[in-house]
Amino acid sequence: MFDKKKLETIKTEKEQWDCGPVEKTCAKFPERKTTFTTISGEEVERLYTPLEVADFDYDTKLGFPGEYPFTRGVQPTMYRGRFWTMRQYAGFGTARETNERYRYLLEQGQTGLSVAFDLPTQSGYDSDHALSMGEVGKVGVAIDSVDDMRVLFDQIPLDKVTTSMTINAPATVLLGMYFALAEEQGVPYSKVGGTVQNDILKEIICRGQYIYPPLPSMRLTVDLIKYCYEHVPRWNSISISGYHIREAGSTAAQEMAFTIANGITYVQSCIDRGMEVDSFAPRLSFFYNAFTNVLEEVAKFRAGRRYWARVMKERFGSENPRSMMMRYHVQTGGVTLTAQQPLNNIVRVALQTLATAYGGAQSLHTNSYDEALCLPTEEAVTVALRTQQVVAEESGAADTIDPLAGSYYVEALTDRIEAEIDDYIKKIDAMGGTLKAIEDGYVQKEIQDSAYRFQKEIESNERVYVGINRYTMEEPPPTNLLKVDPKQRDIETEKLKKFRVERDQKSWKAALDRLDEVSRTDENVMPVVIEAVKARATVGEVCDVWRNIWGEYRPKEFV
Repeated sequence: MFDKKKLETIKTEKEQWDCGPVEKTCAKFPERKTTFTTISGEEVERLYTPLEVADFDYDTKLGFPGEYPFTRGVQPTMYRGRFWTMRQYAGFGTARETNERYRYLLEQGQTGLSVAFDLPTQSGYDSDHALSMGEVGKVGVAIDSVDDMRVLFDQIPLDKVTTSMTINAPATVLLGMYFALAEEQGVPYSKVGGTVQNDILKEIICRGQYIYPPLPSMRLTVDLIKYCYEHVPRWNSISISGYHIREAGSTAAQEMAFTIANGITYVQSCIDRGMEVDSFAPRLSFFYNAFTNVLEEVAKFRAGRRYWARVMKERFGSENPRSMMMRYHVQTGGVTLTAQQPLNNIVRVALQTLATAYGGAQSLHTNSYDEALCLPTEEAVTVALRTQQVVAEESGAADTIDPLAGSYYVEALTDRIEAEIDDYIKKIDAMGGTLKAIEDGYVQKEIQDSAYRFQKEIESNERVYVGINRYTMEEPPPTNLLKVDPKQRDIETEKLKKFRVERDQKSWKAALDRLDEVSRTDENVMPVVIEAVKARATVGEVCDVWRNIWGEYRPKEFV
């Protein structure tokens, strides 16, 4: 792309600039530090020129939006057609309280729903289980039965909104309830749209909300994917998640690499079940984090999109361009939020929103400024939504496609991150694949090392964190925090007691017996799960059937 003679001229001119103006200026005004790095530790040069992208080939590296290798985005017109889906993640307390928050957000211009479930639900326990004590409704909404699901979506027609559900080990159960509710509303499966996270590998790697051992967990994941591609064509049957990998301390490149490695494992598992790659791959989706270093995040998104396209085409032989598209949701960085000077978080989230817009995401959740202190208040969640709307409508970031393309720095960093992704994928392949790499603790160790490096930089003041290690101030205790009623568990327990008495015991038991029977075969469990929840089996009761068959997973301890 660049003339060799011109590159030689630029090289000479840069050397003269370094030895002349730069050296004289630094003698009077030294640079702030000897080495500048991104949040991930990538070294940042003083200046980027065509020398850093000397072998850049437009067709191979970039191409056009909506075309392979999709570096510049998965749609030809991107946000000039419509903005990303503004999908605020929400859930707390009871289904009724969360329903009220959903309807408020939709009234404020939110364009999609995203369900946060409480920890007992995520762990496959009902609210009255002993291990649920102290956690019911705390970090998400408590959903025990299809009755709760009905209340959660009261006055919300499922053919008019798309819903994302952050649920993994019990994903089959919660999605079964959602489909059962769609039937109640008279909505055909062909009109039901949304996403279920359904990513068990990242739970084992870093988040910890797994239940069963890896192999039966993978069976449930693939069952769900297969059922959705056959019966619910608008449903994204998995959201392969790097968000939690980044929250655990990974670098940007590690977040993308380990997520893609997990994606490769899911694709291969589906193929091993006899599914054609282009039958299910168009509905695979991804979920990523956005940190505050805007340009690194943009490069990360572009590199990941390009690498995934090549994996699908070259490794799996995909012929459908939609299978090669990395479509993804973004959530702004939860771990970047500070309890100190919480209003600073509004600025952080705005920068992360801008990075997401420049990076080409399909949907976005913006964190609320008070989330380091409590579940979001109505005021805070409104500011978070308005942040998306201001960036979309006023910043100009959505007016042209991939506006940072051609930047010497962004292109060089995109190439560097892609090379790191490739290096990790090759190492994981050499180990025998992602499951083996996880089992051996390799992925976990890489993330831990990165987290340790970053924490050391903060504690040594090598990296500035505003309000934490610089620009600190005395603050009064926070007020007006959202608190969940501590009696929540008692309320849910009484509701469950009544629910269990009123259901048809014969139909309920027959449905669970049938689930047990099918789960011991190779038959897809999804249809019988739907029938079980319609027969009023609870989340905990369905998950207990599988606990009795497969047991619970206990990972190795690594020294």
